Amino acid sequence: MRPDQQDIVYKVQIGTWKKIINIVFKSKKHLFLLIFFSAFIAVLDGLIPLINRYAVDTYFIGGDYETWPYFVLVNVLIAVFFGLSVWGFIYQAGIIEAETSYELRRQAFKNIQRLSYSYFDKTPQGWVMARMTSDARKLSLIISWGLIDFVWAGMSMVIIMVILYLTYAKLALIVTIILPLMLVTAYVFRKMILKEHRIARRYNSHVTAQYSEGFLGAKTTKSLTIEENNYMEFHETTQMLKKHSVRAVVSSAMFSSIILVLAFLAVSMTMVSGSSEVLGLAITVGTLQMFIAYTINFFEPVMAISRIISDFQNAQASAERIVELIETKPEITDTKEVEDRYGNLFNDRTDDWEDLEGHIEFKDVTFYYQENEVILDAFNLEVQKGMSVALVGHTGSGKTTIVNLLSRFYEPIKGSIMIDGKDYRTRSIHWLHKRLGYVMQSPHLFSDTVMENIRYGRLEATDEEVISAATSVGVNDFVKHLDKGYHTQVGEGGNLLSVGQKQLISFARAVLANPRLLILDEATASIDSESEQIIQKATDTLLKGRTSFIVAHRLSTIVNSDLIVVLDMGKIIEMGDHETLLGQRGHYFELYRNQFFREKATELEAELT
Repeated sequence: MRPDQQDIVYKVQIGTWKKIINIVFKSKKHLFLLIFFSAFIAVLDGLIPLINRYAVDTYFIGGDYETWPYFVLVNVLIAVFFGLSVWGFIYQAGIIEAETSYELRRQAFKNIQRLSYSYFDKTPQGWVMARMTSDARKLSLIISWGLIDFVWAGMSMVIIMVILYLTYAKLALIVTIILPLMLVTAYVFRKMILKEHRIARRYNSHVTAQYSEGFLGAKTTKSLTIEENNYMEFHETTQMLKKHSVRAVVSSAMFSSIILVLAFLAVSMTMVSGSSEVLGLAITVGTLQMFIAYTINFFEPVMAISRIISDFQNAQASAERIVELIETKPEITDTKEVEDRYGNLFNDRTDDWEDLEGHIEFKDVTFYYQENEVILDAFNLEVQKGMSVALVGHTGSGKTTIVNLLSRFYEPIKGSIMIDGKDYRTRSIHWLHKRLGYVMQSPHLFSDTVMENIRYGRLEATDEEVISAATSVGVNDFVKHLDKGYHTQVGEGGNLLSVGQKQLISFARAVLANPRLLILDEATASIDSESEQIIQKATDTLLKGRTSFIVAHRLSTIVNSDLIVVLDMGKIIEMGDHETLLGQRGHYFELYRNQFFREKATELEAELT
């Protein structure tokens, strides 16, 4: 099931909120202070009608003003305590909101680091972005301020009901009779509001994803002239978001309106019945005034709780989705025995880590992404330590799948992959990745300087080591022309640099990491011939002394490989070095000849123009 569809089918789950509450309880001190201040305000609210009852009966009806100064003093003290309590709960709620938002994002981001490669294949970027931003913010906001209203409203209702029943139970029954009607109304509207909010959140994820794709794919959009098409798709999505958001708001408004009508019905009944009791001398005017005030005050917290219910219904989808992100398990994990020996991603036990020599063997490996589309079937390949292996074949032949399996981004469905004679699942994923260098066709650069982007290869490296690695692959040749040299910002995703410059930085990063196992995944496919010559020199530097797998697009870059493996539909159809394969005049020969003629034709055309 797609992540953006889960919001509709999920039911309200208490377990989800237990997990969120556990996160909130990390701020125990601030939470208890928030509850204290909120409860104290409820007590102060409950005192005011009692004090006013005394004032009406003593001063206005009885005409006795002897205690007037004390009455004024009590009101001043209540005002001071009100001010201090309001300051207290605002301060504590602000801290809880910030810490909850921080903790949700911290746990979610930490789990993202653990997730397998397949998760990012299946999950839209916008879905994850919405969880980390709007959902985390909304949830922390509703929890912190909703908690204030909930504590205050709950305490206020209890205090009011106790005072009313202790004073005159007959009138208190009016409030008690109306309350179940309000609860029934809340139950009826709960599912309606929740459903609309969930659908709205789903479309909000689509909007976020379309924003992201619109920005990242701006060049493609303009080159294909599909601006209108993109706009219409975005317009349809936002219209659906608007439609269901409005439905949710209308449902919430109806909910609040019905509660308000019931509240004023209770006030009217209290006034009519209470007036009769005053005329019958059963209660005083001050008591009637107190009952009216308490009846009005009682339904204010009921309204507050109805609003909290609505807010929490809205937040339910956000809570489920961010908890799901926090608790999603990676598809590829180490066994407990492996973790006990090697540690994990955030807690390495490097003292027990063996060196990686580089002898690789695929033994009867079967793999598929979709069960009915087998990519590799009983695939076998053995690579000796220190060999450079080139993987050649048409799109879909299984080249990238092989290197992804070797990198343990995925694992074989059947069979095993041996590293230095041991199944690589008997060692930790992090052990392998620490010894692995992976240079992609489109390398990702972080929004930082050239220096720091290279340093990602080995975070503890000194500036001198970074510059040495950069110089060895030719980065220094273009960096010296940049305004701030190695301290120049590369822009978001490296968009201030050319493709070739970004690729050289990724090579320098790999040199700095000094991996024992190197993978070049079509590393020269997107660059020009001049950059290719520079990168070819960088490649030669990088390949020395380590086992390497090269997914080749340009066959001219692999002529010096120790072993060339020609693939077709996941099967090895030819294998050998460059000269051997040319001599066989088979599939590789045809590929190489055709590509050679195409490149020569392109060069000739460029010279003529």
